[in-house]
Amino acid sequence: MKDAFDLWWEWATKPHESMLSIDGDIHYPIMQLSPGDRRDRPKVNEAVRRYRESQKCST
Repeated sequence: MKDAFDLWWEWATKPHESMLSIDGDIHYPIMQLSPGDRRDRPKVNEAVRRYRESQKCST
């Protein structure tokens, strides 16, 4: 099973002509990380987890 990091990395490294997309609940929190942290699996997965948790609490 792919984690948020795997999904992010597939999207970030896709060929220009690819139609591959990524959900906003993955894209948004990762884009808040520094470029270096976006390559760190634990930091990416934690950022997405925290974002998703915060969205549950605000609904």
